[in-house]
Amino acid sequence: MDCIPLFKKAIKASRTLNILGTDTINRILLMVADAAIAKKDYIIAENEKDLILMDDSDPGYDRLILDTERIEGIASDMRNVAKLPSPLNRILSENKRPNGMKVSKISVPFGVIGVIYEARPNVTFDVFSLCLKSGNACILKGGSDAINSNTAIVKIIRKVLEVNGIDQSILTLLPAGRDETRQLLHAREYIDLIIPRGSRSLIDYVRENSSIPVIETGAGICHTYFDEYGDREKGRLIINNAKTRRVSVCNALDCLIIHENRLADIDILVGLCSEFNVLLFADEKSYRALKGKYPSNLLQKASTSSFGTEFLSYKMAIKTVGSFEDALIHINEYGSKHSEAIISENIERVQLFFKLVDASSVYANASTAFTDGAEFGLGAEIGISTQKLHARGPMALEALTTYKWIIEGNGQVRI
Repeated sequence: MDCIPLFKKAIKASRTLNILGTDTINRILLMVADAAIAKKDYIIAENEKDLILMDDSDPGYDRLILDTERIEGIASDMRNVAKLPSPLNRILSENKRPNGMKVSKISVPFGVIGVIYEARPNVTFDVFSLCLKSGNACILKGGSDAINSNTAIVKIIRKVLEVNGIDQSILTLLPAGRDETRQLLHAREYIDLIIPRGSRSLIDYVRENSSIPVIETGAGICHTYFDEYGDREKGRLIINNAKTRRVSVCNALDCLIIHENRLADIDILVGLCSEFNVLLFADEKSYRALKGKYPSNLLQKASTSSFGTEFLSYKMAIKTVGSFEDALIHINEYGSKHSEAIISENIERVQLFFKLVDASSVYANASTAFTDGAEFGLGAEIGISTQKLHARGPMALEALTTYKWIIEGNGQVRI
């Protein structure tokens, strides 16, 4: 279909958001949260139509699921966004020039944001809530795997907008076709920013084919380094949580790095993972240390491809290193600049890890599972940026604003 008319409506609708009061925005968010709960049976039924078409062994299956618990969590996130202060019209800086002019820098919306994502229908709610609160219209391009779920969610949100007399084109869901993706990526006249959420292949495709500025999010190859000064009890709990809490998300642990002086503890460190049937790809040293102590059907020797892989499943690589420096080398070579962690009681080493590891979120003695907008106190997130321009890490309200200069004069002219 020709998407240009939809793009034109979106940009027109975005201008109406500039004069929408914060109280109105917050009321709409709370109403959408209530509607999500009230209509949860409808959402779950539509979601089931998508689920039956996907193999439950697919890493995307878990991300696709919408059940009562997840819908309640989504509603809670929207209510949290409503409680946050508006990111708009903040004075970022101001000064008075010698000629009497007042020059101010204030936060403003981007305008229209396009988001391309895969089988993650929760993103539909998240994107809408954050874009509305930050004064942006949003154009969504979800994957065909979640078309019924996304359509149902957008229908519910648009009904709330209609009741409140708000232009429904501030939220647009495009059909799940490739041509619609192509049109979105080249709509420079109408769209200010593109955010892809999903696999590395999706992100690469968007970056390579978009003529609109792109913020990369999503791909996470996460490591946890168990240092020679690590606490074993902390380590076993952190490693298990980072790996097994939810394997299909980008903050899940993919590779455990262990100092060779602590190999005697490795069976304890990964012991809880066996209860979740985590398949380990262990390098030569860790394989020998685990043989006979970890279920043989869940233990394999690592290959070259075991490292630098985002598993998104109950699989984890193990790399043995001879020094702290070797751990840093491995992370820098194989990481995706998403989330990296160290488990160590050596304060100096922890501080050095913070300084030398190049990632959006760097942890000490905690699970990488916390890399999330809500967990960081941001209300929700539109994605986790792994790049360095404009935004980095969980992107929430502030990241969805840019700024403009306001110059107030009284007849000044430049000589």
